[in-house]
Amino acid sequence: MNNIKNINFEAIKDYLKEYSLDLETTLDANTFFTNINSIDKSSSDDLTFFHNIKYSQKLKFTKAKACLIQKQYLSYLNQKCVPIIVDDPYLAYALISNLIYPLDELHGHINKSAQISSEASIDENVQINANVIIKNKCVIKKNVIIMENSVIGPNVEIGQGTRIMSNCTISYTDLGENCLIQPGVVIGGKGFGFTPKQKIEIKHIGNVKIGNNVDIGSNTTIDRGAIDSTIIGNNCRIDNLVQIAHNVQIGEHTIIASQTGIAGSTKLGNNCIIGGKAGIAGHLTIGNNVKIGGGSGVINDISDNSRVMGYPAISLKDFVKLRKKNEK
Repeated sequence: MNNIKNINFEAIKDYLKEYSLDLETTLDANTFFTNINSIDKSSSDDLTFFHNIKYSQKLKFTKAKACLIQKQYLSYLNQKCVPIIVDDPYLAYALISNLIYPLDELHGHINKSAQISSEASIDENVQINANVIIKNKCVIKKNVIIMENSVIGPNVEIGQGTRIMSNCTISYTDLGENCLIQPGVVIGGKGFGFTPKQKIEIKHIGNVKIGNNVDIGSNTTIDRGAIDSTIIGNNCRIDNLVQIAHNVQIGEHTIIASQTGIAGSTKLGNNCIIGGKAGIAGHLTIGNNVKIGGGSGVINDISDNSRVMGYPAISLKDFVKLRKKNEK
């Protein structure tokens, strides 16, 4: 991990207090850290964190100066490492990582090589890097960053504070505020639609609507709706190499891991977690708070609060029973 500028514990405490995270420790407020690191890779000036019991034995040997940890696990920690007791060490770690590794600062310049349509509207303090193309009927709100070689439009609105990384192609899309679109993403391309026998293309004339605080991973593709909209709710996290087909609707706070494919017109509820390489058939309804195991094949509707696994996907409890039976 790259070294960081020295940061003192007082700054960390003040930052976590903004998020209502209380700490309990004997560590002096003027203690400095030069890095945040894993338990076994830490050196004497590092801060580390513990959130998974499988790594408990490593706490005996960590060289870290201090460790974010829950009170019930203090007995695992060696006496040279000062505990910083917190209810959710992983959340504290995530916040601290953003404190000491902030996003690149916005400089608000538009590169001379960018091509911007006269029909596009660009708000104040927008950064547009080299070789970006912005087509007609685009609206770019303030504090947006668009990195090199991305093509935006036509018919795209980008909410304030959103960052578009390099080599993205976005068309026919309403994109919310404070989103992160990672390199190589394609949003708003035509869906996979045609008559089966004659192979006559079905023109897709809908769009894509993406909420606020959505993170979309590299080389993910999200197709525009056939007639209506493909919809991604607020605060979703979509991994690299995910395919989301036309007219799919994904609820808020849902997490989708890499190589998942979701066929057209399927609806996912809020707070779902989809494991990697899952395949979800079209025209299904997946409820709220559903967890789908990695590699699963979903061919039926799934009710709220279910946990499923396998192909075809069945309840996790039944999947485990079946696997144990087959192992005998």
